[in-house]
Amino acid sequence: MLIYSNAKINIGLNIVEKRNDGFHNIETVFFPIDMRDAIEIADSKSANPYIFSASGIPINIEAKDNIVVKAYELIRAKYDFPSQNIHLHKSIPFGAGLGGGSANAAYMIKLLNKKFNLGMSTEEMKNEVKTLGSDCAFFIENKPAFAIEKGENLNTIDLNLSGYHLLLIKPNIHISTAEAYANIKPHKPEVSLKELIKQPIETWKTSIKNDFEDSIFPKHPLLKETKEELYAQGAIYAAMSGSGSSLFGIFKDQPNILPQWEKHFCWKKQL
Repeated sequence: MLIYSNAKINIGLNIVEKRNDGFHNIETVFFPIDMRDAIEIADSKSANPYIFSASGIPINIEAKDNIVVKAYELIRAKYDFPSQNIHLHKSIPFGAGLGGGSANAAYMIKLLNKKFNLGMSTEEMKNEVKTLGSDCAFFIENKPAFAIEKGENLNTIDLNLSGYHLLLIKPNIHISTAEAYANIKPHKPEVSLKELIKQPIETWKTSIKNDFEDSIFPKHPLLKETKEELYAQGAIYAAMSGSGSSLFGIFKDQPNILPQWEKHFCWKKQL
C-alpha cells in the first residue's frame, strides 16, 4: 500500500518565550504544500519486525534512526500486525524547514491505520505522533493551522490561497537547530499572528515575519539576498520557512526561476 506525504511552509513564526524545559514557545501558521515524498509498505516474510529501504535524496542515517521507522515501531508496539517491507522515496529536501520528516512519521501512522484497520481516531494518531516531533501532529489532519507552544497545539484556520503561485528555493546551506536558536531574542508580539493572518495577503509583507531571519540572515547573506530577489520578481509575500534554509515567495502570476537559483533546489506550483 502506497501513500504520499506532503511538505508544509511556515507563514510567519514568532518566538514568544523560552520554556522551563529548555524549548521555546512559538506561534506560527502551518500551510500544507503539494511537494511530496512516497511511503510504501508491503507484507514481509522476514522474521525481523521490518525491512527498510530508501531511494531519492540520500538518507545518511541508520534505518532504526529514521523517523518513518520510529513511527512504525511506535504503532507496532501497541497493535499486532505482520512484519512489513518499508520503502521511503525522498523528494522533500532535508534541513529546509518544510517538515518532510515530520510528515513522513504522520503519514506512516495513517498508512498503518488504514491498511490494518486499527481504528485509531484522529486525536489518537495526533497524540502518538506528537512523541516523535513537535510539528508531526499537523500532518494528521493536514489543514492550514495556527500553532502555538512548541508547535503541537493546533487550531485549524480558514486560509485559502487557491490561484496564487508558490516558488520555493532551498539554497545549499544547512542550518542546525542549535544555530537557528543561538542568537534569537524571544518576545511576545503586539498583535498575534492568529489575527494578522486574517488580513489581506498584500499586508503580510509589513506585518508578518519569521523571527529566525533576524539571527540567520547575518550569518548567511545568500538567504537574505534570495528573499530580496523573490520580492524583486514580484512576490506579494516572501519569507524563510521554519528555521530554514528554504525561502518561498507567493505570487499572483507564475514566477520565473532566475539563473542564479538553478544550482539550488527550486520548486514551483500553483496553489
